[in-house]
Amino acid sequence: MGNFDFDSIIDRHGTGAIKVDGLTEFFGRDDLQGMWIADMDFCVAPKIQEILVNRMRHPIYGYNVVPEEYWKSITDWLMRRHGWSVDRKDMTYIPGVVKGIGYAVNYFTEKNDKIVIQPPVYHPFKMVIEGNGRTLVNNPLIPVDNGYRMDLEGLERIFRDEHPRMMILCNPHNPVGIQWDKDTLRRVASLAFRYNVIVVSDEIHGDLMLEGRPHYPFASVSDEAAKVAVTLGAPSKTFNIAGLVSSWCVIKDEALREGFFRWLQVNEFDAPTFVAIYGTIAAYNYGEEWLDEMLGYIEGNLDEVEKVLAEELPEIKMIRPEASFLVWLDCRNLGLSHSQLIDLFVNKAHLALNDGVMFGEQGAGFMRLNVGCPRHVLRESVMSLAEALRPAMA
Repeated sequence: MGNFDFDSIIDRHGTGAIKVDGLTEFFGRDDLQGMWIADMDFCVAPKIQEILVNRMRHPIYGYNVVPEEYWKSITDWLMRRHGWSVDRKDMTYIPGVVKGIGYAVNYFTEKNDKIVIQPPVYHPFKMVIEGNGRTLVNNPLIPVDNGYRMDLEGLERIFRDEHPRMMILCNPHNPVGIQWDKDTLRRVASLAFRYNVIVVSDEIHGDLMLEGRPHYPFASVSDEAAKVAVTLGAPSKTFNIAGLVSSWCVIKDEALREGFFRWLQVNEFDAPTFVAIYGTIAAYNYGEEWLDEMLGYIEGNLDEVEKVLAEELPEIKMIRPEASFLVWLDCRNLGLSHSQLIDLFVNKAHLALNDGVMFGEQGAGFMRLNVGCPRHVLRESVMSLAEALRPAMA
């Protein structure tokens, strides 16, 4: 028995939570079990709640300074958890990782510049690139047994022949749950350095490593990586505090850093609210025990999904993630079209998951399952899918 409760059901209706209050908008009905958007249905660590509530009791919510403790909580965390030494001068605040990607795209690239992504991948990458008038270049991941690998040969061809200005790296990779190994990251860095490509590395899932695996911040793997990397991270996924909107950007290379950080400053994109400040300090300084226990609970949830699928739904294959609480389900053996697959999950099983196509055409036949919920809810949800599928498979 642990020190924290991950089994209780917390009713989130009426709180503005997209996962439940956004069901009708995104799925057309509100009677679904929400297992889609990437936040968890677990109570935030008690110490984080306590620190935030104590600050909110003060009756004035005015303009705030950013204390040195805020930055120290982040740099200490990166060293303690990942062995990555980051100087204060190399870091700034950003109001969200996707916003940070958008800022980098707008600052470092011009209209029609080419930007590389590696689908199936987090769908806002494509949105930010195309929405800002840049040219999307895909370097799809290569499927292998129970996972994927990066197509480094394809990446080099793109860098050499198409001359992209930027690559957006997902490390760990959402939705397939891969923590890229050091050798792969070093090879990406070598190619990017050789061909003068900026690598924006989204590392928001980097603290959520499973089964004792290490996370390798891209900028830390080599001198070449540090020269091309714009690293984005946050405590939001780690501690289930996405609504506080606190993220950070690290750039080691002075030539990349100075102009970008100045641009963020003059546009006042680099100023955290006091809620973000207090939440971040609380999370990084006092949330580690909760995080470690939560990750163990997620590992148990993954075991549960594997067990139920093997017993009840062998047609669906789970690609076990190396990081995070998001699971890539291979449903292709069901033999259903995209619309039939959505109908099965939403209208028959009454489950709200992210369909694979939103992550790129390479995601056809896949669904992304969020297992950051009480285990009995997870089991009941997978069982409801099995029951919905039985008539079709009879």
